[in-house]
Amino acid sequence: MAKKITHYLRLMRPANIVTSVADVLAGVAISGYFLNLHITTGSLYPIALLCLSTVGLYGGGIVFNDIFDAELDKVERPERAIPSGAISIKEATLFGIFLLLWGIGFAFSYSNHSGAIAVAIAFFSLLYNKVSKPNAFFGPLNMGICRGLNLLLGISIVIASLDKWYYLAIVPVIYIFSITMISRGEVHGGNKRNLYIGGFLYLVVIFAIHLISGQHGHEAMLISLGFLLLFAWMIYQPLFKAIKDPIGKNIGAAVKAGVISLILMDAAWAAAFDALWASVFIACLLPVSLRFARVFAVT
Repeated sequence: MAKKITHYLRLMRPANIVTSVADVLAGVAISGYFLNLHITTGSLYPIALLCLSTVGLYGGGIVFNDIFDAELDKVERPERAIPSGAISIKEATLFGIFLLLWGIGFAFSYSNHSGAIAVAIAFFSLLYNKVSKPNAFFGPLNMGICRGLNLLLGISIVIASLDKWYYLAIVPVIYIFSITMISRGEVHGGNKRNLYIGGFLYLVVIFAIHLISGQHGHEAMLISLGFLLLFAWMIYQPLFKAIKDPIGKNIGAAVKAGVISLILMDAAWAAAFDALWASVFIACLLPVSLRFARVFAVT
């Protein structure tokens, strides 16, 4: 039984799920919810609902990724849960459906706005897995939209803030677009052109967050910059190595670092909106994700 549970966890990519929780917490920070927040069960309850929602949505999306890739993984990643026979397609499908409904249900239990965003995340994740993934442009864009919506899921904790900050979702869209594009060469190696474009888009994301942080005071800008510098170091170090030698192993390491580093980007978001204690909490999720990454696959 314990071994079966481990295989289900492998399907969900726990290290990645931690990053999706960080996205939601960043969105909550952007909404202003953390400002003057009194720590009570009632005030933390909405945050918990949205975090539980993203766990289901991201986990379900990843499960369906492996379902639709099952035949390909028999050749490229035979050690995964489905091609290895540890989890059947039927079992994985039921598990994926359960997780997506879990995510949608928890979102709707908070508000209809959050629920609608959750439905959109589920839709775009399935669209990516089934339809758009092979396309060199629409695949990465589709995946980026999922992450952008995840940030909006957190922002929806204060419904009025959606009208004010909805456009910030473009930043994670750009970032995930670049990671997904880079990941194209993860198995067989890639070309340097994609890696250079990805590096440039990383820079766009960093400057965008830094620019926005300047709207919320000098202290917020400096602390956010600190997280952004750590973020830049973590993503560019493996990327430069991959550019120097674009073999599958190096590209995989760059993709892994890009995914996990989302936590530092989210911490920078929180700091940029003056939610300083929340930014520290989000940053503390990094060692949790790294710990999971040592046990479970990230890509």
